[in-house]
Amino acid sequence: MRKLIYGMNVTLDGYIAAPGDDIGWSVPSDELFRFWSDQLQATELSLYGRKLWQTMSSYWPAADRQPHATPAEIEFARRWQDMSKVVFSSTIDDVDWNTRLFSGDAVAEITRLKAGEGGPMDIAGATLAGAAMRAGLIDEYVLATAPVLVGGGTPFFTALDNWVNLKLVETRTLPCGVILTRYETRR
Repeated sequence: MRKLIYGMNVTLDGYIAAPGDDIGWSVPSDELFRFWSDQLQATELSLYGRKLWQTMSSYWPAADRQPHATPAEIEFARRWQDMSKVVFSSTIDDVDWNTRLFSGDAVAEITRLKAGEGGPMDIAGATLAGAAMRAGLIDEYVLATAPVLVGGGTPFFTALDNWVNLKLVETRTLPCGVILTRYETRR
């Protein structure tokens, strides 16, 4: 059975985007890019909701060729380009960059993928991750908490029907002030 990991940059008050889908608060440092790049390298398959897929696919396919790209950004971009991905959406018609589109029952497909053989999967996008969270499918939560309060927006965590007990497995502070925390789901 594969491990499913939900991780994103998050504000101290728990949001992955400020009102209006503003992510301007989350300008990552090279250390943070290296952290996410290492996470990506250890992952076999990435699962995306439509909104985050559209954000990522509008930038990362050419990010390694930008004139001011740092080595950490270039490394992340190349790993992202090579990564196998699944986008869950019923409103877009095609995807690229080693990606397949799935328009059916997301929870059923994530359950099927998780039950299969292979390495870890990550899930990104608040709506998709929220559905997996409510279904009890997430094995690990990774938060890169930025020292900023935005007061509202898209929350990292969804409303739940039941508690999810977690075990802290790692805490690390980056020089830029971001605190990395990893939690495993207690089953």
